[in-house]
Amino acid sequence: MAVFFLVLISNRIILAQTKNMQQGPIGVFDSGYGGLTVLKELKAKLPQYDYLYLGDNARAPYGTRSFESVYEYTLQCVKQLFEMKCRLVILACNTASAKALRTIQQNDLPKIDSSLRVLGVIRPTSEVVGNHTKTNHVGILGTSGTIASLSYPIEIEKFFPNIKIFQEACPMWVPLVENNEFENEGADYFIKKNISHLLSQSNKIDTIVLGCTHYPLLIKKIKQFLPSSIQLLSQGEIVATSLMDYLKRHNEIENLCSKNGTCTFLTTDSSGNFDEHAAIFFGENIRSSHWNLTSH
Repeated sequence: MAVFFLVLISNRIILAQTKNMQQGPIGVFDSGYGGLTVLKELKAKLPQYDYLYLGDNARAPYGTRSFESVYEYTLQCVKQLFEMKCRLVILACNTASAKALRTIQQNDLPKIDSSLRVLGVIRPTSEVVGNHTKTNHVGILGTSGTIASLSYPIEIEKFFPNIKIFQEACPMWVPLVENNEFENEGADYFIKKNISHLLSQSNKIDTIVLGCTHYPLLIKKIKQFLPSSIQLLSQGEIVATSLMDYLKRHNEIENLCSKNGTCTFLTTDSSGNFDEHAAIFFGENIRSSHWNLTSH
């Protein structure tokens, strides 16, 4: 009875604290545009919530930057989202998830506010990849930073230790997408080159993870150079399903997420330029505001 009483009191305290805290949107962060493909799926699967998207376009791309720089930039942007009442932030960027998430979760959140949460995109994908492969040979396509971090092999091994991982860095793919060249013949050379190199590592690969949120825009091109038997896993839907489950299991966080069905967009670069490119990723026209890095 004593243990139950203590648990009951503790739950009441948490509930009271939650009610006293101001609700805010779910923050979605990316180094640029790619996270919009994740936000698109979040909005489709969880339309009732408010979302605040922040793209650090002024310092993109993150894929070739050092661990220290990615961590510094990501933390700065996460703190900004916290200041704008986001109690939950999704790092919709594989590079930020690989290079900054763990440090922010373990070192920074306890100092900032232990009730806040930051989640990434690598773990949700790693949790389900084993449900898709039959050969246990899985390929990862990602930026140089994500591949070098070994985050996917490390995370996947936790859930599916029997799976063999084969990786390929694709440094030209993000520039192709952001320069709107992803549907042109010029993209074929780089896509074919990287896929051929990945598949040369194992003829048993039957599942490939698109380990960058830009890559869904390249799916048509990628499929041209893949056997039809190989399955492609895109992260947007996976992350949206994972977030739905997370919010069901964590009422204390769900209760802090405002629900008006709105989307607000911020960029550290030109808002006009952002809006022009963002429609490609988000699937509809948007209007963003500029967030001035130098004033923070």
